[in-house]
Amino acid sequence: MQRASRLTRELSLLATEPPPGITCWQNGQLDDLRAQILGGVDTPYEKGIFNLEIIVPERYPFEPPKIRFLTPIYHPNIDSAGRICLDVLKLPPKGAWRPSLNISTLLTSIQLLMAEPNPDDPLMADISLEYKYNKQLFLLNAREWTEKYAGQ
Repeated sequence: MQRASRLTRELSLLATEPPPGITCWQNGQLDDLRAQILGGVDTPYEKGIFNLEIIVPERYPFEPPKIRFLTPIYHPNIDSAGRICLDVLKLPPKGAWRPSLNISTLLTSIQLLMAEPNPDDPLMADISLEYKYNKQLFLLNAREWTEKYAGQ
């Protein structure tokens, strides 16, 4: 019951006061959500629309939702299956998830990660090295992927 009422409240807030560049909605059932994040200005993801899948576990908010990119993205912290390496998406002790966080906060954190990758905690080692040692090539590849997969 707690999960349902909390999710209903969160989705209502996301619909009326979404964070800039983020939309989120139900995909049929209450525990299956979809989100879109617009690529940030002055990032290689600019003008891209990235779709995400959010699966809300039975124990939410005591367990974080499982979020992954459905749109391919060239990023050191996001792998080819769309999985995201971000501490707030994992339970302690390895992660930083807390029940006080919500889906809006998570999507904003992902949007921030897109703008500022963390090459020291990569899921994609090769992209991370490129980001660290050949930033121009990384930016070129990321822009190409954005045009190819996330362009409107």
